[in-house]
Formats: sequence, C-alpha cells, structure tokens
Amino acid sequence: MTQQAPLPSGYGMRSTASDVIAGISLSGKTALVTGGYSGLGLATVKALERAGARVMVGARRPDAAAADLKGIAGVTIVPLDLSDPVSIDGFAATISTQSGKIDILINNAAIMANAVTRDTRGYESQFATNHLGHFQMTARLWPLLKAAGAGARVVVLSSIGHRGGGVDFEDINFERRPYQKWLAYAQAKSANALFAVHLDTLGAPHDIRAFAVHPGGIATPLQRHLTMEEQVAMGWYDADGNVHPGFKSIEQGAATSVWCATSPLLHDKGGLYCEDCDVAAMWVEGMNINTGVRSHAIDAETAARLWTLSESMTGICFRN
Repeated sequence: MTQQAPLPSGYGMRSTASDVIAGISLSGKTALVTGGYSGLGLATVKALERAGARVMVGARRPDAAAADLKGIAGVTIVPLDLSDPVSIDGFAATISTQSGKIDILINNAAIMANAVTRDTRGYESQFATNHLGHFQMTARLWPLLKAAGAGARVVVLSSIGHRGGGVDFEDINFERRPYQKWLAYAQAKSANALFAVHLDTLGAPHDIRAFAVHPGGIATPLQRHLTMEEQVAMGWYDADGNVHPGFKSIEQGAATSVWCATSPLLHDKGGLYCEDCDVAAMWVEGMNINTGVRSHAIDAETAARLWTLSESMTGICFRN
C-alpha cells in the first residue's frame, strides 16, 4: 500500500472526466463498469469510450441500459444483479466468453439509505449489494484481470459516507441492533474502501492495482430512496429545490473514478482512497468533515479481516 497523502495531481474538485483523460489513449483496452448506464456510471462509460476503450456494462435493468447507452459505440451490456449470487456468476461467465481480459474494472453500482431489506441469504442489502456483490464479481473476473498483464486497475466506489462508521463484525446484518439506513450505508462504504486495500495487496504482485474513490456530492439516481424533505434537511437542497453549490456536476463526479483508472501518476501506487482527482489526505481533527479518509477505512488488518469474512459469507475465494 502506498502512502495515503495527496500527490498533488494538478486536478481538483471541479475537474471533469474529460479533463483527466485528455491525451490518454485506451485503444486496445477493455473496461467494465457496473451500473454504467445512469449517473456517474454513464459519464464514466462515455469518458472511457471516447478514449478508445471497449466498455462492458453490468446492468440490473438491461432494457433501460440499452436506451441510455444508445448511440455509444463499443459498449456491450450484460445483465447483472449484484444482490443475487446466481446472477453474478452468470454475468462473469458471459463476460468470460466475450473478452479474454479486463484492463479496467470500475465497481460503480450501489444502493444508498434504503429501508431495511435482505437478500436471499438473509444478508443486509446495502452490505450485500455494495460490497459482497462486487467482492464475488471481482473474484470471478480475477483471471481476466490477470490476463490483462501489467497495469490493470480496479476502482471501487466508496463515499465520504464511510465516516459514519466502520464494519461491525459482531452484527454486520443488523440482526441484534436496530437497523439504521445511514449506519448501514457507512458500513458498506467503509467495506468498499477496505476491499480496495486488501485487493491491492493481492494484486500488486501481478501489477493489478486497486483504488477506492469518493466521487463527491452529486445529485444522481443514487438518492432515489430519499425524499426531498430529507435532502433539504441534510442541506443538499434549499427550500426552493436548488442543489447545494458545493455539489459537483455528473461529469465532475465521474472524474475521480476515471483519474484512478487511467492516470499515469498512479503507476506503481495502489491501495489508496482518492477524492477530487487526487489521493485523499488522512483525516485529522480540525479538518473539514467532508474531506479526507478516516483511518478505519484503510486499516490493513481490518481489511484482511473483512476479506476473510467476505470469503466465508460468499463461499468464494480468490485464486491468486
């Protein structure tokens, strides 16, 4: 794992996906983006495709994806439900028949702050979908990442929401404590960041590097489980429905994912939590609470413990 400190990169919170990929050619590269047909995922797919990549999109709603991605050349849509282990295995099998490698994997899809629901195994849905689903999928696609050779990258969408709490190893599924949707989201987003930490440890010998990303505050379909009243109360919108001026545009929100996936500045680096198109600073008391990464989300021992638990919960091990 590389030192968790800004480089600096020369970019910032208002940089766009187009800005950070300018001059970079992805010709001959294959990228895969989960949820790549709306919000940040769609902007990410467009940037990668414009740079010459062949892009494969995992979509829970393939018909909607086909409509949203219409006219974008070089994009393949494959059905994927990250809350369903059978769907994940079918998705990975299909991808393996259509591509011999994956150079860039962006684990973008997510759910946020929904009412308590559980998957068929009884697992809490935010942890199951955001973390375990991507864990299983990445494990199944691991041979394709190794086949890409030097320079393959995995980008995992985390969030500043991780600051709300780490992984509760004693009650991950909220079976003993009352369910709180924001605490569940914080746990899932902390798990996403920790996944990148340990994945990078396993991947570095193969020159596969992993990064976690906080995209910033952006108005996207991710907020579909929240009422406008809730979002006004949190300060995301004012009483007239105007979005907070500190929010990013969709293009700006996709920029850090694209930067992590493609920037030459990250060569020989990995296991890092990034924001605003740079490596994030370690958060310390006195810093803006909306910036930086909390120590619980990048702790190597916690990441290894989560990895072991994730293998147990999914029944799937990475073949390194």
